Amino acid sequence: MLTKQKRFAELHPDTFFLTSDQPQELENFLKQQGWLAADEEVLLVEKPGEGNMNYVLRVKTNRQSLIIKQSRPWVEKYSQIEAPIGRIIVEAQFYDVLSEVPALSRYIPALKGFRAESFVMLVEDLGEASDFTKCYLKGETLSETELSHLIQFLSALHRLDVRAFREPFPDNLALRKLNAEHIFTYPYLADNGLDLDTIQEGLQALSAAYRQDQELKAEIDRLEEVYLSEGSTLLHGDYYPGSWLRTAQGTRIIDPEFSFVGFAEFDLGVMVAHLLMAQLDESLMRTSLAQYEPAAGFDHALFAGFCGAEVIRRLIGLAQLPLDLTLPERAALLQQAVIFVKTPASNPYFNPGF
Repeated sequence: MLTKQKRFAELHPDTFFLTSDQPQELENFLKQQGWLAADEEVLLVEKPGEGNMNYVLRVKTNRQSLIIKQSRPWVEKYSQIEAPIGRIIVEAQFYDVLSEVPALSRYIPALKGFRAESFVMLVEDLGEASDFTKCYLKGETLSETELSHLIQFLSALHRLDVRAFREPFPDNLALRKLNAEHIFTYPYLADNGLDLDTIQEGLQALSAAYRQDQELKAEIDRLEEVYLSEGSTLLHGDYYPGSWLRTAQGTRIIDPEFSFVGFAEFDLGVMVAHLLMAQLDESLMRTSLAQYEPAAGFDHALFAGFCGAEVIRRLIGLAQLPLDLTLPERAALLQQAVIFVKTPASNPYFNPGF
């Protein structure tokens, strides 16, 4: 089997390959880009955490600490899964657009450099941080302040006028199609290669009814069409606890490689789906959601549908989460999610006053 570096070299010869075990070559590359001063030295290269889509390193010099990130033609965590290498371009443009908006720039790392030909991006190091995935554990939660910040960010993002951007935002269609397979297709396949009983005993049998529900699958297909169509709102595209960071400076938002111009209902639906799976206090969720300021024409039924689809795919699909749920709790969430998809207008929870 080819190493990742050899695979990359075959596909992209003469392109810099980011790795932690060649610090001098990395220092030379950074200086060639003008991202380090001539007399600046790299003192430490380390992984800041386990990357998912991309390869990420922390680079500490005698003057500063930076994060460097490279996209490759595969998913870093699952290298057998191919992925569009140009996703780093989307992420860099997202940060660049938001850097000009004070209400948004304070939530994201500053973009320090970008080289499309090397599929490399450099951003500020936010320091020691942890994502929000612990919120899935019983006894863990989000504070009212954290929720407010997360809603305020999304609300400000969705109010951006994409027509005013200096350059059209990439459609990111190749990555969206890959994501659509995981959200709208794989969970409903009779044999998707995943034994759900390895996650929780009894989950495989529980999932069978949803794979055979033709009415549900028809609505899921309709949601996929909307997801893949062109909208008018800049989205984060993967707005869930793994993309939210707790830092010494407060809440920060990262990993917008799934970003595209689509429908606001998708981002908000995904966010609420994860809050439901984290079993967040309902009154706290309602209070926080009331801070969201939707554009005219916001479709609550579409919002509910995307929310339900995200719950289903996380419970019976390939992209599993560290959920702290019993089998009956999973069953109840699945039943609720199906209602959101099939008959969203019948559930007043998804019309929280905005």
